[in-house]
Amino acid sequence: MRLIGMLDSPYVRRVAVSLQLLGLPFEHESVSVFREFARFAAINPVVKAPTLVCDDGTVLMDSNLILDYAETLAAERRSLLPGESGARAQALRIVGLALAACEKSVQLIYERMRPAERQHDAWVDRVTGQLLAACDALEAELARSPLAAESATIGQDGVSAAIAWHFIQELIAECVPAARCPALARHSARAEALAEFRAAPHGSGIYRSVH
Repeated sequence: MRLIGMLDSPYVRRVAVSLQLLGLPFEHESVSVFREFARFAAINPVVKAPTLVCDDGTVLMDSNLILDYAETLAAERRSLLPGESGARAQALRIVGLALAACEKSVQLIYERMRPAERQHDAWVDRVTGQLLAACDALEAELARSPLAAESATIGQDGVSAAIAWHFIQELIAECVPAARCPALARHSARAEALAEFRAAPHGSGIYRSVH
């Protein structure tokens, strides 16, 4: 399989980390949706990262859909989501909060790319409030019940929460100070120390297997 997209995207990165944890081999191509639009379009005309090219050539996009497919490939070995309905709902709640935090972070980053005179202060305030609400909810969940942060036991909730927090702190830390979310910060630091995370570090580099 081929994973297309840059590891500075939390969505690409969660796929790269999750594929490793599920024991699924893949090649990574760090292609920018901005600087290499034509190259990306030749692989996926929609130009959406992450894109996964399956072994049979099928092209998938959207991190949730890619990971749903990955779960079917790894079903006999491991899943990153609980099977029991109550535990699964709780894990999906945390995943949803983490993805909301990523989405609002990306919106803020894109807004800041606009000329100052074209930025919409009311929109920034609204999105910042949504980002803080997502982070505060994640903090409350992790303070109440810490997530696993070991390669053998971490789930998709732990992966997504850790990557979301790292992304925020890398790019817009001033919006969500680390002191505001100590439990989330501790979890992310532990997860980032895992081999699967270190093999796919945030940035413009290429995934390199450490196994």
